[in-house]
Amino acid sequence: MEIKDKKKLCNKIFWKIFLALLISFCALYVSVATGYYEFEQHKKVVLTNEKIEEFEQDLKDGKKINVKKYLDEKEEIYENSFSNAGIVFSNIIGECVENGIQDIFGFLNSIFDD
Repeated sequence: MEIKDKKKLCNKIFWKIFLALLISFCALYVSVATGYYEFEQHKKVVLTNEKIEEFEQDLKDGKKINVKKYLDEKEEIYENSFSNAGIVFSNIIGECVENGIQDIFGFLNSIFDD
């Protein structure tokens, strides 16, 4: 591969990465500018206030109180095949780096001990 071809390939890769980062930035900027995050937080506050009012009304009515009824404990699971593959890949890289560093320090130790 000639130097000119390598430069063209590097240039293409750079611009694709730059474009992907630019699109990601624009998407995040638009979501913040339109107030998406604040709206999601507002929905949580409204839900919490409704549960507080329901709890107070049940206390006034003398109903039996179960705290779990008023708590919204949704545990979202983000696990999928891609995240699992990422964890496995990360562990493999971590082990390789750790072994490499140990080998390097072992080699340096053997050099300086003599």
